[in-house]
Amino acid sequence: MAMLTPRQIVNELDRYIVGQDEAKRAVAVALRNRYRRKQLPEEIREEVTPKNILMIGPTGVGKTEIARRLAKLVTAPFVKVEATKFTEVGYVGRDVDSIIRDLVEASIRMVKEEHTERVREAARRNAEDRLIDLIVHPVKKKTNPIDVLLGNTPKRSAETPEESEKLSATRGEVRAALEAGEMEERLVEIEVEETMPRADLPGTDLNMNDMLGSILPKKTKLRKVPVKEARKILRAEEEQALIDMDAVYTEAIDRAEQDGIVFLDEIDKIAGKGNANGPDVSREGVQRDILPIVEGSTVNTKYGPVKTDHILFIAAGAFHVSKVSDLIPELQGRFPVHVTLKPLTKEDYRRILTQPENALIRQYQLLLRVDNVELSFDDSALDAIAEHAFEANENSENIGARRLHTVLERILSDVAFNAGDGDAPQVDFVVDANYVQSQLQDAVKERDLKKYIL
Repeated sequence: MAMLTPRQIVNELDRYIVGQDEAKRAVAVALRNRYRRKQLPEEIREEVTPKNILMIGPTGVGKTEIARRLAKLVTAPFVKVEATKFTEVGYVGRDVDSIIRDLVEASIRMVKEEHTERVREAARRNAEDRLIDLIVHPVKKKTNPIDVLLGNTPKRSAETPEESEKLSATRGEVRAALEAGEMEERLVEIEVEETMPRADLPGTDLNMNDMLGSILPKKTKLRKVPVKEARKILRAEEEQALIDMDAVYTEAIDRAEQDGIVFLDEIDKIAGKGNANGPDVSREGVQRDILPIVEGSTVNTKYGPVKTDHILFIAAGAFHVSKVSDLIPELQGRFPVHVTLKPLTKEDYRRILTQPENALIRQYQLLLRVDNVELSFDDSALDAIAEHAFEANENSENIGARRLHTVLERILSDVAFNAGDGDAPQVDFVVDANYVQSQLQDAVKERDLKKYIL
C-alpha cells in the first residue's frame, strides 16, 4: 500500500472499470489516507478515523466493482452485504453484527492462505513421507477404545538391523516410484476426519458443531483413495498442523480492524420516513442498528473482540425513490464523502466491450476458442451492440453494463450452441453489424410492440 499513490490506484482501477473518475478518485484518496495514518505518531493515529464514502448511482455502473477491485489491489479483507437482509432488532432477520463477523472470517481466510504459502514446501515433504509410510505400512484396523483403556493393545516387536535395512531400501524404492509418477493410481487406505454438515441455529451465526467440537471426540473413517488424491489430503493435514492458528487469528483480527473494507449495498432501500406504515416500519430501526458499527464500536466474535473504528465503510444505492436526506442524520454524518456515478453512455458501452483486461469480448473469444472457433468483431458490430444496449436501458429498466451480457448471449447463442462438434476444424467467425441486427430483430420488434400495449 505504501507504494501506491492515489494516481497509481486510479490507474489500476482504470484497467478494469470504464469511466466514473470521481468515484475512483474518492476511493483512491481514502485508501492512501490509511497509509498516511499509519505513519503518524501513535497518540494521534487512533484519533484519525476513515472518511467513509457514499456512492450514488444506478445499478450496473461500477459501484460494487470499484470497491471489490480496491480491496484486491491492497489484499485487504473485504465483505459485501446488502442492507436489505437486515431487520430491526426484535424482528426476524440477521443481526447487523454479522457484518463484522463475516469480515473477520474473510480476513482469516486471507491470512491463513498467506501462512499456508510459507509452510507449503515443508508440508509437501512431510506429506510425501507419510504417503510412503502408508504404502509400506498400510493402516491397520482401528483399535477399540476400551482395549486402549485396559492396556490390551498389541505391542509391536522390535525391528532387527536386517529388517531396518530392508525397510529403508523399500522406502527408497517407493520414493523413487512416487517421484517418477508410477504409483499415482495405486489405492491406499487413509484415515480421514468425517466432515459434519453445518448445523446453524436459526436466525444466528452459531454453529452447533463448533459449540460441541471441544466436547465430543472427532470422528474418523478409513477411505481407499488413489495416491494422487491421498497426497492432497495429507498435504492439507500437514499444512494445518504446521500453521499456528492462534497467530492467524491475532493477525486476522488486526488486519480486519486496520485494513478491512465493508461494502454496504442497497442502502437506499432502508432509507425512509419515520412515519411510514406497513413493512417500511423497521427501516429507520435498521439504520440505527447499523449506526454503532459505522460510528465505531466493539463487536464480539468467536475469535475475540473486534473494534470497528478504523474499518472503511463504502455504502451505495441508486436513490431513485428515496433521497440521501431520507437517511437519519447520524448515519449521513458518518458518510462525509458523497460521489455520484454517471449513467453509462454509448461510448462507455463500447469501451466496456473491449477496453478492460477482463473485457466481455475477450471472455467470449477465449470460451469459443476451446471449441476451435476463432471469434472476432468488427467496428460496426461493436457500435451496433453498444447502441442496442444503450437504447434497451433507456426504453426499459436500466440495468447498466449488465445489459451487455444479455445482448451478447442473444447474439452468440447460435454460435455457442453449434460449436464443439467433435473433431471440427478451426472456424473463423466474424461478427458484423448485419449479423448483430439479424440476431436482435426479435428483441427490437418486441420492444416496439410494447409502445402500443396498454
